Amino acid sequence: MADATKQKFLVLYLVPASVMADWAKTDPARRQPEEQKMQAAWGKWTGEHAKMITSTEAGGKTKRVTASGVSDIKNEIILCSFVEAETHDAAAIAFENHPHLQIPQSSIEVMSVRPMSGM
Repeated sequence: MADATKQKFLVLYLVPASVMADWAKTDPARRQPEEQKMQAAWGKWTGEHAKMITSTEAGGKTKRVTASGVSDIKNEIILCSFVEAETHDAAAIAFENHPHLQIPQSSIEVMSVRPMSGM
């Protein structure tokens, strides 16, 4: 149940496509232990911040829709979460030491969301 005193935020986890492609080419003997270490750190972080996280979803294939039509694209978003926090700054600060940031050139964007009115 959502806490009426908290605000909702969309969190985007981003990694440049070139970094992901290079990582996919990494020798599995080297990549696997690093992935396991990051997964453990991610699990620890998630456990410590579980009260603020309302959902997390993995990104998949992307379609861009414009007035010209629909096309397949790639973007840097690999995951998204919805979180609740007292303020925008509090939500962002919670992600300062997130394990996702161990990935070279990665970033996390925290965007406030609000109900759409009049639609």
